[in-house]
Amino acid sequence: MNDRKFGLVGHPLGHSYSPRIHELLGSTPYDLIDIAEDELEPFFARRAFDGVNVTIPYKVAALSLVDGASEAARAIGCVNTVVKRPDGTLFGHNTDYDGFAYLIDSLGADIDGRTAAVFGNGGATRAVLAVLRDKGAARIIVFDRKADGKGEPERHGGTCEVCVWGYDALVDAYAADLVVQTTPVGMYPACPASVCDLEPFAACGESGPGAKDGLIAVLDVVYNPANTGILMQAERLGIPHAGGLGMLVAQAKAASELFRGIALDDAEIERIVHELSFDMRSIALIGMPGSGKAAIGGIVAQMLGRPFVDMDAEVVREAGKSISQIFAEEGEEGFRAREHEALVRIGRMSGAVIACGGGVVTRPENYEPLHQNSCIVRLMRDLDELPTDGRPLSQSKGVAMLAQEREHLYRAWGDTVVENKGDVETVAKNVIAACRNLR
Repeated sequence: MNDRKFGLVGHPLGHSYSPRIHELLGSTPYDLIDIAEDELEPFFARRAFDGVNVTIPYKVAALSLVDGASEAARAIGCVNTVVKRPDGTLFGHNTDYDGFAYLIDSLGADIDGRTAAVFGNGGATRAVLAVLRDKGAARIIVFDRKADGKGEPERHGGTCEVCVWGYDALVDAYAADLVVQTTPVGMYPACPASVCDLEPFAACGESGPGAKDGLIAVLDVVYNPANTGILMQAERLGIPHAGGLGMLVAQAKAASELFRGIALDDAEIERIVHELSFDMRSIALIGMPGSGKAAIGGIVAQMLGRPFVDMDAEVVREAGKSISQIFAEEGEEGFRAREHEALVRIGRMSGAVIACGGGVVTRPENYEPLHQNSCIVRLMRDLDELPTDGRPLSQSKGVAMLAQEREHLYRAWGDTVVENKGDVETVAKNVIAACRNLR
């Protein structure tokens, strides 16, 4: 039996994915240890653990409470992993360093000699700067909302120039090679939002043989939602990008190795990211009116033990009248406005099942609220099987015309396609399998 004790120390902890990640890694039992500031020093003094992770707001304080620390932890100035050694002494590490290094490596981004624009100057930025310096960045511009203009550059290790600028100097950083987002901007529930517009960065490409066009990478340490505002813009612009879930799992993997004195294959990171992505993301069903989205979605939700949201029913509930009444009194524009308002709120959810209205794809502004945290499944059904009762547009335009108008939109929005053929339970299982298989 494993009698070793691991956990996460912080305050307030609320919901954390760390216990689930460490369960998948095998470093259990792993507890959430929510303690007040005046309890931190006595907690470390008791040493009643084998290894703990440390999170906000105690990472800096933890460095002064351990008996020794790694070079990376000392350079960064904070500790997020503490291990009790065989002699009872405590040794501190910073595995956020390992996590961000993995994020860069996962994209194959070569930043040697490059310029990085880093948004944010808080605790999460410390490990980012250390990794960028160690990977050979020539210049790092840190954008801090509390700063004005251009701060004086500092040299680190004689090679990397680091300077802190205010957002008013942003225009002078558009030639940067990569952008790193370390602020809470775009984090749930204030999503989708972005700390900056990537268009000017992307437009500042290099010239000459072998040159890259604009940004080589965009990285965001936020992991909820899965696709933050800045990452969705990077996707639209065709810029390689990565979110914070890989960093979260990679730092946990490094901590688990330290806790147990073992080496784990890096393939474990991808496996766990894939598993967590399925757990965290919602499943959103799109398709023609009458294609079975609500019926199949309800069964998918039951099978997975997830909350279910029927967007049409949500609009009806909020409006206090039927869809037919909304169309009659407010027209299609009125209905679409209500639908979008509901989708902005519902799209922020994690781990839900969402049945969208058939026309959700007709408004481009609906895509990002849905895409930010959902696997979008296009549910297909033969046109001659689609009912029209209670569906104003299916009745007025006809199913064939409606399908012709929307086909390219369903195809563009869907991450995967499932045919609604056979019994409903089989179709629901096919939806779940399709989302599990997405990479």
